[in-house]
Amino acid sequence: MKSIIKSQKIKFGTWLNFSNKSKTEWLNFFIKLSEAGITDFFINAKIDQLEYLIQIKKDININIHGWIWTFNRPNDDIAEKNIDWYSVNKNGENSFHFRPYVDYYQWLSPFSDGARKHIKNNILKLSKIKGLASVHLDYVRYCDVFLPITLQEKYNLKQEDVMPEYDFGYHESARIRFKKLYDVDPLDIKTTVLNNNWINFRLNAITELVNELKIIANNNSTKLSAAVFPYPEMAKKMVLQDWSNWELDMVCPMNYHHFYNKEIPWIGESVALGVKEIKSSCEYLSGLFIGSLKGTDLQKAVEESLKNGADGVSFFSAEGLSNNHLKIIKSFQ
Repeated sequence: MKSIIKSQKIKFGTWLNFSNKSKTEWLNFFIKLSEAGITDFFINAKIDQLEYLIQIKKDININIHGWIWTFNRPNDDIAEKNIDWYSVNKNGENSFHFRPYVDYYQWLSPFSDGARKHIKNNILKLSKIKGLASVHLDYVRYCDVFLPITLQEKYNLKQEDVMPEYDFGYHESARIRFKKLYDVDPLDIKTTVLNNNWINFRLNAITELVNELKIIANNNSTKLSAAVFPYPEMAKKMVLQDWSNWELDMVCPMNYHHFYNKEIPWIGESVALGVKEIKSSCEYLSGLFIGSLKGTDLQKAVEESLKNGADGVSFFSAEGLSNNHLKIIKSFQ
């Protein structure tokens, strides 16, 4: 467990997508944000783009992290040639064809050996980038079993119970392995005990892979970080994600309060629930959705995060950071 003691140095980060800025524009961007105290940049980019940014920032005291979509892999040319790599829901629908909620949801299965090797190779290539602060995992989970309440409303859903079309993890190899252990096909589960075993079986498949990815990253002198759902109990229920048991160097729970119709104090509650369960060696950066935080709301959200044990805060996303936001962030230095 991590002690709820705030670090001496507050770490600020932000997520962003690579864009075709000029070298001067990138330099000015990094300098502007670093002067406000933002030192860690989680960037969704190709390998050559990350290498380019690492070269650009060499005289600036910031960290570049390689942000990668891990299990959700839309438009993955290699995966698309292997339909058996994809996750399967309780109705038997393969995520290659059936894309729940949105068109870019196309999930690989942690029970496919081919998919696991592919994911490991993706992380290996990123971890070999000289000067990369961490490989930053996103979508390290199954498809959403339950959407946040505001998104349920958007998609005209009322998810009070698990719905089979959104209940993933029924890859053929998973069913075979589970039946070998418990003498029942997951499709035929009738008892609470067996259902809990099935939930843990799926949680463990992700955890085991993440811990293997940690070894790959660390063996290449790169850390492993991840963006995850708000706090452990919620993450397990909503997306079958057991991140408090992962061997991470840094975790960035997405404490996006407005998704759950919550007020700012909820952010602090979420941080406290997460901090007490992670390993002491793991940094905790509280993820805040900048578009929902204006004026003093941002200050309050950062304060809630820090007083409840966060080592720092990461903002989604850099594109939404205004000069006023940066002024408030700088006031914490």
